[in-house]
Amino acid sequence: MADVQEAVGRELDRIAPVLDPLGDLFSSAGHELALVGGPVRDAMLGRAHNDLDFATSARPDDTERLLRSWSDAVWTMGRDFGTIGCRKGPWVVEVTTYRSESYDPASRKPSVDFGDTLEGDLGRRDFSVNAMAVALPRREFVDPYGGVVDLAHRLLRTPGRPEDSFSDDPLRMLRAARFAAQLGFAVDQGVVAAMSAMADRIDIVSAERIRDELVKLVLAPYPRAGLSLLVETGLAQRVLPELPALALERDEHHRHKDVYEHTLTVLEQSIDQEGRLADLTGGGPDLVSRLAALMHDVGKPRTRRFVEGGQVTFHHHDVVGAKLTRARLQALRFPTETIDAVSKLVELHLRFHGYGDGEWTDSAVRRYVRDAGDQLERLHVLTRADCTTRNQRKAERLRRTYDELEARIARLSEEEELAAMRPDLDGTQIMDALGIGPGPEVGKAYRFLLDLRLDHGPMGEDAARAALLDWWGRQA
Repeated sequence: MADVQEAVGRELDRIAPVLDPLGDLFSSAGHELALVGGPVRDAMLGRAHNDLDFATSARPDDTERLLRSWSDAVWTMGRDFGTIGCRKGPWVVEVTTYRSESYDPASRKPSVDFGDTLEGDLGRRDFSVNAMAVALPRREFVDPYGGVVDLAHRLLRTPGRPEDSFSDDPLRMLRAARFAAQLGFAVDQGVVAAMSAMADRIDIVSAERIRDELVKLVLAPYPRAGLSLLVETGLAQRVLPELPALALERDEHHRHKDVYEHTLTVLEQSIDQEGRLADLTGGGPDLVSRLAALMHDVGKPRTRRFVEGGQVTFHHHDVVGAKLTRARLQALRFPTETIDAVSKLVELHLRFHGYGDGEWTDSAVRRYVRDAGDQLERLHVLTRADCTTRNQRKAERLRRTYDELEARIARLSEEEELAAMRPDLDGTQIMDALGIGPGPEVGKAYRFLLDLRLDHGPMGEDAARAALLDWWGRQA
């Protein structure tokens, strides 16, 4: 406990440039103010925050007036929920009026009622480890629901009855899974039971809010823990049904692997390789590659067939999976660029297995690069992660073969600039050579020259023009 107190003291001293003036400002105006939620929890875990959340007895109009007198910039988009935000130097601050919120059983949006006490405000928060506060300006620690004890036991528990908490805001059921993934905490069995019993309540929450929680979960350090909890409680069946569908019944001889467990392992192995994606991500977790790992086999349940001898096949599960992935991500309101990238990776994730022991021609390698496009590095990660065999000889053979493919890509890229793969003639040169104007014929000619480029590599303008004229003469 002494270590925790010391860590909290250091963090409070670090953020004193915000705590002290704001505490004095609100106190002088006759209002209570407290640092709350994640910043308090993470201070005890030794984690620093520059985004700070406060709760106050002041109503939004008073909060806005006080913050404008102190901060560099103020925003009020959250006013309807009692929240006023501001920036002061490197600090981002949100101050929210004490409140309680609840859901009408038929409504997707919470109703907000302002409260009058800090303890009442903390009681409406999702978990006890997020229901701690530091009252300002005197820096008094407030923990009415045993958050410190739960933090010590690495346990997620609601301040009151979980049924009441989840009834007030069903999204908290997803937050339980998200915090399990972010913090590596266990979830109280009473909370798990309530999540299972009330899973259908998540249906009233908007797709956008569900998406945001799933993104945070997938990007967390321990996504397997959160995803497993969603499957165990039945929530995944309602928000990401393709995941529990992977828990296929095995045939009696256990001749095919557990696709659900395989998927979670592929996700973890993909995360282990994210260092390769630093140029795309800046070094942080990569949502696209993690979603691709999570969704890469979702086509298997629909394509599973038992054949003679008890063998199981999943023909075309890559193509079917890409369609299912696109539909699910669209339903969750993901951005188009994310949907396109993840769907492409799912569709291409088996392509390498046609490489065999390296028999691909240079033309096939060029097409692999062309089809992957700007997702090539992520495709490398997904393909390598997709090897979960316990047969070490087989795993080593696959690794060596993919090493060889990457080496060939690197060699061809250096020789032919694969990343900028285009025909030897552009559209203007095609029209000049054929004596035609803009139109669909130019597109057909362009695709002919691109296929030629893929098959034979760079030809030079003269050879490409001769081939184009020969092709054109055979079109009549």
